[in-house]
Amino acid sequence: MKLAVLPGDGIGPEIVAQAVKVLDALRHDGLQVEMEEAPIGGAGYEAAKDPLPEATFKLAQEADAVLLGAVGDWKYDSLPRDLRPERGLLRIRKGLNLFANLRPALLYPELASASTLKPEVVAGLDLMIVRELTGDIYFGQPRGISTLEDGQREGINTMRYNETEIRRIGRIAFDIAMKRNKKVCSVDKANVLESTELWRQVMIEIARDYPEVELSHMYVDNAAMQLVRAPKQFDVMVTGNIFGDILSDEASMLTGSIGMLPSASLDEHNKGMYEPSHGSAPDIAGKDIANPLATILSVAMMFKYSFDDEATASRIDNAVKKVIAAGYRTGDIWTEGCTKVSCSGMGDAVVAAL
Repeated sequence: MKLAVLPGDGIGPEIVAQAVKVLDALRHDGLQVEMEEAPIGGAGYEAAKDPLPEATFKLAQEADAVLLGAVGDWKYDSLPRDLRPERGLLRIRKGLNLFANLRPALLYPELASASTLKPEVVAGLDLMIVRELTGDIYFGQPRGISTLEDGQREGINTMRYNETEIRRIGRIAFDIAMKRNKKVCSVDKANVLESTELWRQVMIEIARDYPEVELSHMYVDNAAMQLVRAPKQFDVMVTGNIFGDILSDEASMLTGSIGMLPSASLDEHNKGMYEPSHGSAPDIAGKDIANPLATILSVAMMFKYSFDDEATASRIDNAVKKVIAAGYRTGDIWTEGCTKVSCSGMGDAVVAAL
């Protein structure tokens, strides 16, 4: 298995280093994994004046999977938009056709008190958000900032989806639901947005091929409310790019910290890029206090979805469960009576638990 390792910016190098520790431990046990590192985001700009250097993209194309840290730093905010770190992330997703973003939100029993919601509301939470990743308002044309005849500036972004884009993400959501509790909630804003009116129509058509799966629909504003009111009503949520971006970050806080939320971004052949759902957090970069568990759990997702290796995926998942059960916590999930550890200390604990 050939992995492209892209640490990125901010805390990216720190958290990826802990995931690499886990991979090294698995290699020591005989797993055949090759890793090659390359810059992306701000690091890509520093190396090649491009947030996605050509050599980095070539490595990602040739790899069997990609492990990504995080991109972004305030010091790049003054760059032209096309050179900012986030453009590198959008370009690699689009370039590799990673259209399906899977973000599980699973609450470990020991972390119920770390959530900002009451334990009885979130205890037992286990949901999957399936987000379309290469369409919608982030990529739609026309876009840009222009000057009108009267001298005012106008910003334009276009929300658009075609039937093929909706159908392929819908099928992934229904396939995942078939392996879970057979419930899909499709999130849209069909009462005011024609692009999501089409979304709803296509989801209804897909559901006919999955008679065992219960399909429901919810407007995005209601879905945002329901996630904090009664999150355990959901099994699989499927939605577009911008709605999924917002809802998955909201769901992460149900688990106690966004530092606990892994993600997978897949193409039609299950080649994927795996990354934590959180950002680069430049304010804490270099302090060895970030939570690496989302990155480590993303490696578990890599073995499950790209390499069809459930045994290795479960081994990593179980190691994380052991560490949490033993009371080890980084600062974002720490509560009284637990053992506070550094980013590297948490990585060491997971390796020991393997």
